[in-house]
Amino acid sequence: MTPSENGRATGTLTRRSFTCLMAFTLAAGLSVLSPVEASAQASATAQKIADHFSSVKTMMGEFVQFGPRGEQTGGKFFIDRPGKIRFNYEDPSPMRVIADGKSVVIGNRKLKTWDIYPLSKTPLNLLLGNKIDLSAKMVRNVKEEADLTTIVLGDRNMFGDSTITMMFDPKTYDLRQWTITDAQGKDTSVMIFNVKTGVPLDDKVFSIPYDEIRNRGSK
Repeated sequence: MTPSENGRATGTLTRRSFTCLMAFTLAAGLSVLSPVEASAQASATAQKIADHFSSVKTMMGEFVQFGPRGEQTGGKFFIDRPGKIRFNYEDPSPMRVIADGKSVVIGNRKLKTWDIYPLSKTPLNLLLGNKIDLSAKMVRNVKEEADLTTIVLGDRNMFGDSTITMMFDPKTYDLRQWTITDAQGKDTSVMIFNVKTGVPLDDKVFSIPYDEIRNRGSK
């Protein structure tokens, strides 16, 4: 199966709506827990949810991304554990994000530029692992509510102050949304829907054009 280049059209997100969304995200994700309390909570229901999510080896679906300045984009995503993900942004966005298990690249098809990072140095590494170990070292916060379980993960040794907040349906254990907060406190949220799991995905979906990246860097 190969990724579609045409995403579903989405509307424009108003700044007020975006502010409300971020307020909800932060309220859900930033409960005040000590590492011991977080670890105790994570050892039960939250760990079961994390185990279920990480047991899903492949998935694909649609997404809507909300950027730190209130911008909204959408498209299709593909995940293959461990370490592989691809975002195809819908037109007119020229962007592509690909992780092949080792590196993450952000490509601009219009400008023909690529930025490359080690996957292990980004919070996406936590999302794409074969296991999400909710140990005290990694868990920043856990909050369980009737309609939402929120898990905030980070590793200061690997990512500094960057974190990833994952929001799950407590009944189905399905992932609804994740938010990556960078070291400057800026949030990028991804909401997913129309998700299919256990789908066959061609390795070419996650192929990074290293030759093109090297050629651009040598100019």
